[in-house]
Amino acid sequence: MINYIVNWYKDKFSDPHVVSLTLLMLLSFLVLTFFGNLLMPIIVSVALAFLLEPSVRGLGNFGLSRNKSVVMVMLAFTGVSLATMLGLMPLLWQQTSNLVAEVPDMLVKGNEFLVTLPQKYPDIIKTEQIDGIINTIRSEIVLIGQTILQASLNSISDVVALIIYLILVPIMVFFFLKDKKTMMESAKRFLPKESRLTSQVGKEMHQQIHNYIRGKVVEIMIIGFLSMITFWLLDLRYAILLGALVGLSVLVPYVGATVVTIPVVLVGLFQWGATPEFGYVMLAYAIIQIFDGNILVPLLFSEAVNLHPVAIIIAVIIFGGLWGFWGVFFAIPLATLVKAVINAWPNSAIEQNDQTSKAQA
Repeated sequence: MINYIVNWYKDKFSDPHVVSLTLLMLLSFLVLTFFGNLLMPIIVSVALAFLLEPSVRGLGNFGLSRNKSVVMVMLAFTGVSLATMLGLMPLLWQQTSNLVAEVPDMLVKGNEFLVTLPQKYPDIIKTEQIDGIINTIRSEIVLIGQTILQASLNSISDVVALIIYLILVPIMVFFFLKDKKTMMESAKRFLPKESRLTSQVGKEMHQQIHNYIRGKVVEIMIIGFLSMITFWLLDLRYAILLGALVGLSVLVPYVGATVVTIPVVLVGLFQWGATPEFGYVMLAYAIIQIFDGNILVPLLFSEAVNLHPVAIIIAVIIFGGLWGFWGVFFAIPLATLVKAVINAWPNSAIEQNDQTSKAQA
């Protein structure tokens, strides 16, 4: 057994390039695991700078200097972000408050509806089953209320942290864009010289991560605003809030669309009941989901590496559990990174020697 392990280690890790890539990935994982919360503003800033870099280069192609291009891009980005926040946040807050205030009335109506089911369908539904469902719902509501109360007690520190992030992140994005070349040269000094596999994986991931981040932002905006307008035209209550939830649901492939369907269905049922209006809303919502999955996603992510749905769900579970929201957001790029590493990893020492000989030639 020991000999087998030793032979496997020599076969897979005899190339120093493989060792360098392994150590770099292990170090990155440990840093994110233990210091991820502290480094999150930096990670977000790097992601935004990565997203804005093509715009800076595009302005540079028109003859503008790097500094002027960065200033113009940052002004446009800050203006759009502030306009979106100041325009949507008050509406979202108001509709969320109204929805929370209306929850007791919804629960009363739902309770009345459930109580009548045993009378309408005595052969299918028993009174004991309905009582069990009602008790379960009440228990869950108590837990949710406790969670909301605990979150509200910590909201002051969260608001302060959010304000600090809103100030620090744009500043860091500006300097990441402005001094990109200098920072990249400084970072290379700390990388090992045997970095052939690392460079191969980095080149494969660069364009794909950019396409993913850009495509995901565009997808959120299109699906979110399309849902808001559709719900508003159909006179569905809380159209802005529900539309925003539908837009954000695309962050979690497959699971997000399933989860966000629940509030859309509940609001529609409590507003209209089982009426044609409710059917129109569900039909429109289904069309939006079909448009997103069959037209928009293939169009935006045509250059992305294809991943099996099971691999995507596993990536969402693992990285979301490790790093929360941002782990979910970057689940697909991280899964693609794992796939790129597997593709770049030599199968044997013979293959490693062949690649080294080709590189030297």
